[in-house]
Amino acid sequence: MRVVQKFGGSSVADAASIRRVARRIVDTQAAGAGVVVVVSAMGDTTDDLLDLAKQVSPNPPPRELDMLLTAGERMSAALLAMAINDLGAKARSFTGSQAGVITTSAHGDARIIDITPGRIESALNKGDIVIVAGFQGVSQDTKDVTTLGRGASDTTAVALASALGADLCEIYTDVDGVFTADPRIVPAARQIPEISTDEMLELAANGAKILHLRCVEYARRENVPVRVRSSFSDKPGTLVKVTTNEEGPSMEAALITGVAHDRSEAKITVAGVPDKIGEAARIFGVIAEADINIDMIVQNVSVADATTAISFTLPQDDVPKALAALEAAREEIGFADVTADETVGKVAIVGVGMRTNPGVTAKFFEALAKAGVNIQMISTSEIRLSVVVDADDVDKAVRATHTAFGLDSDTDAVVYGGTGR
Repeated sequence: MRVVQKFGGSSVADAASIRRVARRIVDTQAAGAGVVVVVSAMGDTTDDLLDLAKQVSPNPPPRELDMLLTAGERMSAALLAMAINDLGAKARSFTGSQAGVITTSAHGDARIIDITPGRIESALNKGDIVIVAGFQGVSQDTKDVTTLGRGASDTTAVALASALGADLCEIYTDVDGVFTADPRIVPAARQIPEISTDEMLELAANGAKILHLRCVEYARRENVPVRVRSSFSDKPGTLVKVTTNEEGPSMEAALITGVAHDRSEAKITVAGVPDKIGEAARIFGVIAEADINIDMIVQNVSVADATTAISFTLPQDDVPKALAALEAAREEIGFADVTADETVGKVAIVGVGMRTNPGVTAKFFEALAKAGVNIQMISTSEIRLSVVVDADDVDKAVRATHTAFGLDSDTDAVVYGGTGR
């Protein structure tokens, strides 16, 4: 049996935590499993390195920033290997490059192209525990060190599990599994024993930080079972079950599985757009050329002067780039004005039970209205309904929705660690 275990930053935040994690890993090997471990940087190390970089340079070159940020995971991997060796087991640490993680050359947001785990296989065959620095790889083209985006150690773990043919990928974090909402905002959130990859994809895409979005996509595509657990307890956690498009919800599927939220988005409005064929395509063509992903889109009804307004949401970090690209194309497209609002947040409800329950939308909007929350934008899918609201209203919107759909537990959830930074 082979198991890939991933430990987040709060799980390896200090020396005592690293020793505790080392004991858990050694116990897993002693139970008969070949163990590969993926680690994040300790605590807030990545944020601290980013802060340091900004003090040195307001606009650091992406290549050098990747060289800096990958140091955090390498530190964790080496320290964890030392702790395991002290317990009498043999461990070897590897960088992403040494582990065979081959990526695209996009610094800061590289994608995994392939994994060539020859060195890992060799170490496992010798009975070693393998520790891999997460969040990083090496560019196939330039051979430079790359990073996979914040939170992407989860993706490293699932990709390694697939490449190694592992029986299970365990993601260890600072809560006891996937919850019906963020327990930091909703203390009465319930832990979910099992969840489909479809539902987990929607939760992750709408702001749930428990699993990285690309990790869930990879698990679904490569048929890798994932279990989310706490490194601070022995509870079984949440099993993320691989689903296919052919599988429908069970008759007893819960109406709503969970409530997600996201404060990292902004809204851009392009006003005075000529109301004629092709204008929207030109606007979003400019955004696509700037390599910006968008989420929700709303176009207003044409007004008397035959113009309209188009609003869309995007990551806050991409706002300056989007505004610059649109301003450069203003004369060509012919719109009147473009503005950005970064004081917005997204709240979403997710559940396969929504497919067969027509009253979900009404209940969601009624809960928001009773909480005094105004809706700015709406987006739907077969198992998800999301809205954009004022940033100051996000917390009360999440709590009101969680209660309205009967998701509150009688006991408070436990958050063992992590600063949430």
